[in-house]
Amino acid sequence: MDLEELKNRLALHMLPGIGPVLARALISYCGSIDKIFSSRKGQLERIPGIGKERAAIISKGNLFKKAEEEIAYMNKNGIRPLFYLDEDYPRRLKNCDDAPLMLFYKGNAILNANRVVSIVGTRFMTPYGKSETEKLIEQLAKYKVTIVSGLAYGIDVQAHKSALKNGLETIGVIAHGLDRMYPSENKPTADKMIQQGGILTEYTYKTNPDRENFPARNRIVAGMCDAVIVMESAEKGGALITAELGNDYNREVFALPGRTSDHFSKGCHKLIRENKAMLFESAENIATMMSWEDETHPIKKKKPIQQELFATFGEEEMKVIEILKQSGNMGIDTLAAYVHFPVNKVSGILLNLEFAGVLRSLPGKRYELI
Repeated sequence: MDLEELKNRLALHMLPGIGPVLARALISYCGSIDKIFSSRKGQLERIPGIGKERAAIISKGNLFKKAEEEIAYMNKNGIRPLFYLDEDYPRRLKNCDDAPLMLFYKGNAILNANRVVSIVGTRFMTPYGKSETEKLIEQLAKYKVTIVSGLAYGIDVQAHKSALKNGLETIGVIAHGLDRMYPSENKPTADKMIQQGGILTEYTYKTNPDRENFPARNRIVAGMCDAVIVMESAEKGGALITAELGNDYNREVFALPGRTSDHFSKGCHKLIRENKAMLFESAENIATMMSWEDETHPIKKKKPIQQELFATFGEEEMKVIEILKQSGNMGIDTLAAYVHFPVNKVSGILLNLEFAGVLRSLPGKRYELI
């Protein structure tokens, strides 16, 4: 990547009062990031959502020195910057309106793996939650799933440890810069994850783990996966926030039931009761809903579609068909990322193809050719 381009991207990412939604609007209005910083203050003021105060901050352009420091730190510590238009940026997350403009990543796991689940839960893990998390991840191993969580106390770090133990790649999403680890007790696990997964954040180095960063972190945990799995939660907590975000992002959400008297199962029961999560008892339940093949068995070949049907479809429909031919089956959000269409447009195309008898819908909001 060109150094000046990276500096511009970092400067935009670090602008105070400019979130990812507004940053993308700026790029759209100005045509490129460098034009944002070369635009006159009066021009910036006229962009919806900017106004005089934000325009003045942008015009100062005083974040380039900090961007240079960030680049030096990344180069020294093997950290990879990921811009939202980059090919290796998590494509599932890219379809979320509030996805971070930039991410910072240290590790070797593929962020766009075929199967990604986020496992979340209370910081105050019970023996039941611990054993069920270990059992679930042991069962998930045969499906070659990448495990995502927040590297917090309790269920989060247990999910990471169990993934490492079972040979699965695991990615921790943190709420601070990559120059530190919070809580510090989880640093040994984080170090192992860099070799068998990775650590991901939207925050530049020297960013503290401030309270407001954690709900923002949860949107990444929910956005970069196919399914959110809640293992244990009280009636309020970060795990329920992540589950709500999963529903907002059109992800499948699963919750593990417990005894009605268990305090840290009440959140799971609430999600199930309000139809915000599906009850599961084993990895096989999840695999069935997600239409996953067991990696230990050969995948059955599908019957080819009659080629004469293709002549009736336009360029956009054919683009969707070609992606499904290559992938076997795919979720709507992942498909939208591949074809670079909005999700609502892809939904309409899929509906037309289903009516035409070309594809069928599967559990877990996935689709395959007939």
